[in-house]
Amino acid sequence: MTDRARRLRGLRRVVPEGRLGRAEARASRPVEVRGARPRRRGAQPKVVALGGGMGLSASLAALRRITGDLTAVVTVADDGGSSGRLRDELGVLPPGDLRKALAALCGDDDWGQTWARVIQHRFQSHGDLHDHAVGNVLIVALWEQLGDHVRALDLVGRLLGAHGRVLPMSAVPLELQALVKGHDPDRPDDVDTVRGQATVALTPGEVQSVHLVPSDPPAVPEAVEAVLDADWVVLGPGSWFSSVIPHLLVPALLDALTQTKARRVLPLNLAPQPGETEGFSPQRHLEVLGRHAPKLALDVVLADEAAVPDRDSLTEAAKRLGAAVELAPVARTDGTPRHDPELLAAAYDRIFRMHGRIGPWR
Repeated sequence: MTDRARRLRGLRRVVPEGRLGRAEARASRPVEVRGARPRRRGAQPKVVALGGGMGLSASLAALRRITGDLTAVVTVADDGGSSGRLRDELGVLPPGDLRKALAALCGDDDWGQTWARVIQHRFQSHGDLHDHAVGNVLIVALWEQLGDHVRALDLVGRLLGAHGRVLPMSAVPLELQALVKGHDPDRPDDVDTVRGQATVALTPGEVQSVHLVPSDPPAVPEAVEAVLDADWVVLGPGSWFSSVIPHLLVPALLDALTQTKARRVLPLNLAPQPGETEGFSPQRHLEVLGRHAPKLALDVVLADEAAVPDRDSLTEAAKRLGAAVELAPVARTDGTPRHDPELLAAAYDRIFRMHGRIGPWR
């Protein structure tokens, strides 16, 4: 048996005592979820994944393997690189995270992989096109042609043969701001306001909280509708303060996340990020999220066992959010803190089975 096969079979589960009772004995058959909409047997679950950057891409690459009814809701606060330049010059939404999500939804056939490479391709030159991604330019061109963010992204998805839909969380460009203690190393005890997603992601200080400008941005209606109509909502993984938490700062989207009858799973990062979450334990990630959205309840927290040094503390932190903890091997075997799409797909599949999936599907 290969190492990957052993890891796929070696999924482990940790649940707060008494939460699910005889869950292990019932693991081989579907579980009815109280309050869930009835679904015909065999129907695929509707899954909505929220986030941005490479974390969301990893989640989408896994989820497209196990459901054909998949929607990505993507943060639009990026202000660096190609996205930042297009945003500054044309006043458009930053397209970079949307492009990455579309690439992650491309299939594994020649068509899908060719288009994934094309839209991710960056020009190399000594002129203005240097480092612009092809997909960014394509998306912005369609926005200007159609005057509709959602229609344009749907059209790009059809071109790529994407296994799912990609939506921005808001139709206006957003600025991420953070209160950071020790942003200036010469004033380690002072708290400063740091502006811009790219700056927040790399701050040498300790992020206390984040907020958006404008403070009450409008959510894209299709994104709200997708969350309300979902069977499962997946929040993360990704840059905690700049990709995951921003979704909780859009009022209509947060309302949808708290009101939906979908079950909510939070996959944790495999390691703290330099700058943004330096020194964070897995449980501290949950505590920070809870402070930003105290009314939001979760159902499952997914973590890689190797990334959890204190299982009891994580279980207690998850319980405060209403969640059970699932431990599963989801990291790549090359030693890098990246999720393996097949292992992550196996973990999601098991969670959907154990915590509410109704009927078999692909």
